[in-house]
Amino acid sequence: MRAVAGGHPDSVLHLRVSDLKQFTYCPRIIYYSYVLPVERRTSYKMEVGSEQHQGLEELESRRTLKRYGLDAGERTFRVRLDSTRHGLSGVLDLLIKSGRDYYPVEFKDSAGGPALHHRYQLAAYCLLVEETFGAGVRMGFLYVIPQKRIVPVPFTPSLRQRVLALLSAMRGVVATERMPPPTRRRGRCKDCEYRNYCGDWS
Repeated sequence: MRAVAGGHPDSVLHLRVSDLKQFTYCPRIIYYSYVLPVERRTSYKMEVGSEQHQGLEELESRRTLKRYGLDAGERTFRVRLDSTRHGLSGVLDLLIKSGRDYYPVEFKDSAGGPALHHRYQLAAYCLLVEETFGAGVRMGFLYVIPQKRIVPVPFTPSLRQRVLALLSAMRGVVATERMPPPTRRRGRCKDCEYRNYCGDWS
């Protein structure tokens, strides 16, 4: 039985935070992940990214929090979060607790700076942190690895609603079992791990 959006929590399809990024990048990835599961090849970027994250954790653990605009706080790396309410789970790169406030941080290897799908992924972690710790989240941060730059991302009501709408849209793809159209930015298809399954790729 397919899960449908808006149903009882036990019947809602459980998604990963990374699915939000993938769906925004190209909606077909959700189709290949949940409707027609296929073997996914590990890309070079995925392997390098894992090594970069580990090195960055070691550096971050020794630094102050001034770059985040905070005087003090506690860091926790690789925080596993799960929400029954939102049907969502993921592993957050870094969570900073300063006083009563919580700040999710995601590490991104993006030469051009943070993209919109990075902001959606971070916002999803804001939702998970709120539910897990019972505290409102006002702000998250994207750490852009190539530039060693920290980008604050306010968790606004509009960003919250956009993420919830995307979660509903993803569940709609799975419920209808219809392949979505590909991304309009066809240059993304070149390095996609699913490109061999798209008959209209050229």
